[in-house]
Amino acid sequence: MKPSHHLNVITGETGAGKSIMLGALGLLMGNRADTKVLWDETEKCITEGVFDIGAYKLHNFFKAEDLDYDDQTVLRREISPGGKSRAFINDTPVTVEVLKKLGSQLMDVHSQHETLQLGTQTFQLKLIDAYADNHSILDAYRLAWDNYQSAKKAFDILSKQADALRQEADFVNFQLDELVKANFEAGEQEKLESEVKIMEHAEDIKSRFNLTLDLLSRSDYASRQALAEAKGHLQAVAGYSQDYENLLARLQSIIIELDDVVKEIEHAEANIDFDPEHATTVKDRIDILYRLLKKHRTTSLDDLLKLQEELQQKANLTSNLDEALAEAKTSFYKASQTLETASKKLSQTRTKVFEPLCQELTGLLKELGIPQAVLKIEHQPTAPSATGADSIEILFSANKGIAPRALTQVASGGEFSRLMFCIKYVMAEKTEMPTLVLDEIDSGISGEIAIKMGKLMKSMAKNHQLITITHLPQIAAKADQHYYVYKEDAHPKTISTIKLLREEERIEEIAKMIGGDKPSKVAVENARELLVS
Repeated sequence: MKPSHHLNVITGETGAGKSIMLGALGLLMGNRADTKVLWDETEKCITEGVFDIGAYKLHNFFKAEDLDYDDQTVLRREISPGGKSRAFINDTPVTVEVLKKLGSQLMDVHSQHETLQLGTQTFQLKLIDAYADNHSILDAYRLAWDNYQSAKKAFDILSKQADALRQEADFVNFQLDELVKANFEAGEQEKLESEVKIMEHAEDIKSRFNLTLDLLSRSDYASRQALAEAKGHLQAVAGYSQDYENLLARLQSIIIELDDVVKEIEHAEANIDFDPEHATTVKDRIDILYRLLKKHRTTSLDDLLKLQEELQQKANLTSNLDEALAEAKTSFYKASQTLETASKKLSQTRTKVFEPLCQELTGLLKELGIPQAVLKIEHQPTAPSATGADSIEILFSANKGIAPRALTQVASGGEFSRLMFCIKYVMAEKTEMPTLVLDEIDSGISGEIAIKMGKLMKSMAKNHQLITITHLPQIAAKADQHYYVYKEDAHPKTISTIKLLREEERIEEIAKMIGGDKPSKVAVENARELLVS
């Protein structure tokens, strides 16, 4: 199915499967997947759409999401029999959220659910912001709101912490002073424990070193003497063969290494001189360490030093608490002022369009058979929230002498549909949405009003690709392309099929929409007239 760039109409009997297409579009827009969409529960479901996005300046989106850009962009959604969903943009796997962000910039799908939302504050604010072209102003407000929330949270947390920090300040400083005075350094525990072991076994260590030195270098039969004699014998024969020279070199390496070991042992032995005063210092030092480890329930000096750092941070915060609170309060105040300025600007742009929006919608409603339509927008300033500082309510009256009231109280189904259509018509002039999809937005109307709505749809479709599902022949006749959805029972399982109608097929389908399954000649002629009107 390759719809026209302008007005596309889809018709078919109720239950023929038109909602399947809407479901597929919903999947491409990131809607929740359900295994109920699977026709064959043993195979995965694949939904794919190709979008010509060359004119919609989306390069920055693709760059930000690290995606390959293509004017002909392919969105794909796969649902496995187990219910697992996968999303792709130009064959690159993406999260459903990324697919949703892109899909929302490519399609606006109206449904009966959206019509029900017409009376909600959220929908009405979105309508007004879209009409006022508040995109950049909303971005600025949302940034101000996020900064305000962050500054408020930081100030609240610090304020709550302040009393607790002040109460425990003395205890923190006492613990910190004790650790600072101890003045332990990283790695000192291992060094102290090693020193204690050496002092406890100093006599035995010194004796063992001396015995080792006797064997290696001091006695008449020491290893060093034997190696020197062996070296002399190898030197005498080394000139006879390269192999002998290699052996001599290896022996020389052994002698050099042995001499180095001997020197280090001599140095170690000389340094073992039991000093009672130093022993006391080391013992006292390690006793302090073990006492602090036990006191703070830690197992190593590293943990103790980490605790010292944490205590130092608390002490620093406490000593600078008044300054930190003042700084947080100032940041909160500045964020509040920025938010107030942003909310006033947003409110001004909103209230400025109340009257022109109501006038334009009222004019369209009159064209669509509600000549006494009255629209008003009530506005009350509120405390700032994520959507601004405005409470609004669209009030509507369809009949003369009846005061406008909230939409949920006064509008009938047909009036709701017409009002929603008028909103979509107005929004089409304000947005760059490539594709609009309207699901039976013409319900509750007929006759001349349907003809007028069809003309308005034709006008909308000059600048937007418009796909509308309808049961009205007057609207179907306005299509640039007319698709028909029907069921086929020739297969083991009933399937829904969609096909593009040729001219004669369109006449027949529109005639059936006018006069039933067996349309009269008059119905056929009426269909022809609708197509050329």
